[in-house]
Amino acid sequence: MNDQALKLGDFGFAGDDHVVPFDVDALDVRGRAVQVGAMLDQILGRHNYPEPVARLLAEMIVLTVLLGSSLKFDGKFILQTRSDGPVDMLVADFTTPGSVRAYARFDEARLVEAVEKGEDSPEALLGKGVLALTIDQGAYMQRYQGIVQLDGSTLEEVARTYFRQSEQIPTEVKLGVARIVLPGKGERAESWRAGGLLLQFLPASPARARMADLPGGDGDEEDTNGGHPTDNAWQEALALLATVETDELLDPSVGAERLLYRLFHEQGVRVYDGTDVVDQCSCSREKVRNILGSFTAEEIKESTEDGVIRVNCEFCSTEYFFDPADFKGGH
Repeated sequence: MNDQALKLGDFGFAGDDHVVPFDVDALDVRGRAVQVGAMLDQILGRHNYPEPVARLLAEMIVLTVLLGSSLKFDGKFILQTRSDGPVDMLVADFTTPGSVRAYARFDEARLVEAVEKGEDSPEALLGKGVLALTIDQGAYMQRYQGIVQLDGSTLEEVARTYFRQSEQIPTEVKLGVARIVLPGKGERAESWRAGGLLLQFLPASPARARMADLPGGDGDEEDTNGGHPTDNAWQEALALLATVETDELLDPSVGAERLLYRLFHEQGVRVYDGTDVVDQCSCSREKVRNILGSFTAEEIKESTEDGVIRVNCEFCSTEYFFDPADFKGGH
């Protein structure tokens, strides 16, 4: 064995941009943890969003990675908001095995006004609307889509609501985002980092995981546990997760495995091989050409400017140029 070999009690580190699945059998919980660095910084740096927008999109990306990495088949998981706030749309998607892309749309004037008024929290920037969660298994399979209302809640709260309403799985989510200042080459460089933990209560007995009825249900009764079951194991898991500080979610010297050990070493936590996530768009010149090929002559004409058709990918900012003569009615 060399000097790099692990010793008893040591463990390896997945590092940044790698999702770590785990379970805690003693508490009947399982989940995923992730820290994202270069992947996130590349996406946000490409678009140069104002800081409040970048922070919000970073949360969306981490949530998409935590949820999308659970897919057991080849496909795509898409998270999208449509709302009436200054940031009226966020889109992030995860394509198996680990490609991530995302972008935000916002009203610059409304954003400046919101920041000046101090109304720049993530929930205020989103406003009211809907969050759609879509699972796409390919051209020959029906899409599955779940919708949850955005009503001034954080993305963490919206995720909990979705799992409560649609999946009936007690779920807790914790997200953290920061802009880290690091020494650069003779200058000070800034880098985006984010982290997240997803925890779900999945006991063998379905009765143990039963959630309280939603308000207005037939068995509606006062909910004193935030919609979570009163099972002691789940309450213990929630109490432990509540101790996690944002800095721990982000700190590369802590890492996902060490954080999980800090949380659950008394109960016993088991981690598994995870998934690398990368900044990778699915656009291509051929795909754009195929879309343009379905346009009518009038649509080709309307898309032409200064003798060319220019198409910009909103996700990766790649620009594609086409000669309108290459398409029907383009002459």
